[in-house]
Amino acid sequence: MGAFQVSGSGSDGAGAGKRPNELLGSWFARSGWSKGELARQVNRRARQMGAHHVSTDTSRVRRWLDGEQPREPIPRIMSELFSERFGSVVAVEDLGLRSAHQSPSAAGVDLPWAGPQTVALLSEFSRGDLMLGRRGFLGSSLALSAGPALVEPMQRWLVPAPGGEQPAPAAPEGAAARRTPRLSGPELELLESTTAMFRLWDAQCGGGLRRKAVVGQLHEVTDLLQEPLPGPVSRRLFTCAAELAELAGWMSYDVGLQPNAQKYFVLALHAAKEAGDRALGAYILSSMSRQMIHLGRPEDALELIHLAQYGSRDCATARTQAMLYAMEARAYAGMGQPGKCKRAVRMAEDTFTDAGLDGEPDPDWIGFFTEAELHAENAHSFRDLAHVAGRSPTYASLAEPAMTRAVELFRADEDHQRSYALNLVGLASVHLLRREPEQLAAPAREALGIARSIRSERVNTRLRKTVDLAVRDFGDVPEVAELGELLGPRFPEPAEAV
Repeated sequence: MGAFQVSGSGSDGAGAGKRPNELLGSWFARSGWSKGELARQVNRRARQMGAHHVSTDTSRVRRWLDGEQPREPIPRIMSELFSERFGSVVAVEDLGLRSAHQSPSAAGVDLPWAGPQTVALLSEFSRGDLMLGRRGFLGSSLALSAGPALVEPMQRWLVPAPGGEQPAPAAPEGAAARRTPRLSGPELELLESTTAMFRLWDAQCGGGLRRKAVVGQLHEVTDLLQEPLPGPVSRRLFTCAAELAELAGWMSYDVGLQPNAQKYFVLALHAAKEAGDRALGAYILSSMSRQMIHLGRPEDALELIHLAQYGSRDCATARTQAMLYAMEARAYAGMGQPGKCKRAVRMAEDTFTDAGLDGEPDPDWIGFFTEAELHAENAHSFRDLAHVAGRSPTYASLAEPAMTRAVELFRADEDHQRSYALNLVGLASVHLLRREPEQLAAPAREALGIARSIRSERVNTRLRKTVDLAVRDFGDVPEVAELGELLGPRFPEPAEAV
């Protein structure tokens, strides 16, 4: 499948077409949105992107349907919104809209697997992201890839460089000796510990609070990587860059900036290859897989997870392997394959029991995968199976005890408030599948309180969708009606992508 095209700078504007946009009209009619709702969603997504100049209303949406071509970033935004609404990639062209010309550095994910190019692209992309916040418009066009356009380039992660696996670029011994090092050992350790601190902030507060700080730190690391460095220092810096880029991608994903997220993930995988860290590469591929599940592409998610498992089979710790099995189960659930899903769930549980027993210390980036997270992922797999099977009560019953246990464990974990909120919403959705409206209100109400204190578009969106479905099906139940009123038409307030 080709790339999901989105594009760059400019403001909302005119340029009326000669005839109604029948393609956009068809997608719009099937979405169930009103013109006002689409306008509000466009404005909210534009603010998340930093495009504060965009201000759309009902009359402007009507003109788009009548054939007017909006300027960027409107085509990109509507492509993302319709893709999320329908759970599959809806390209700009599918909407009858025109996208701006893409620069080579922003087009697609098929990038050179070489150290200098990786550093240059990381530097360019992080700088553009930082400038976006200051200028208030999109600095470059992007493409969200799916299908073979995504999976095939990622397979080259495992292809050795010509002449065999090459170490990360390093300065000649003489040159390194002649230069005064810009980075001491303690400074390098501080960079690594700062990455761990950013990861904790993300778990506590959501991706919208410190995203730009992570991007700024990544840009600083790429500056250091452009200096001549001894091989071991270069590899450690590439590891740091890979972790920061993955985290920037994860935070972008959390606040709804999907093309940005994918680009960071891809660049992170390139940096991990330069560092020679296949376990970290597998973790990055798992993040890409989560994004594909979110976008309704479970087949792509499964391809990425199998690539991660194959590439890290001889180096990943038991905790990392358990996480990969849990993600494999999520992909199979989305594909409606219960037998393979249940087998992957069992593998995740069995492998997790070995975590910490193999004598290998776990890296910081996999520390999130606790017993609570294991229960949460497995519960979501069964919940997804229930959805695919037409609201199957059997699979919903399998999901409930695991989701309940996850909520209990996250309730005692102040460092993972976003995960706590997501699983409260997950528990509410399970009660909805089981047609238990009275029981879903309490976890949803608690999730609402947490959602107001963190910045996570994922939490907001899942909460809104679950409550909307509950009100649609059980609006006459007092607890559900009260929940709909608590949420209100103006919740959630948009999380700023800072």
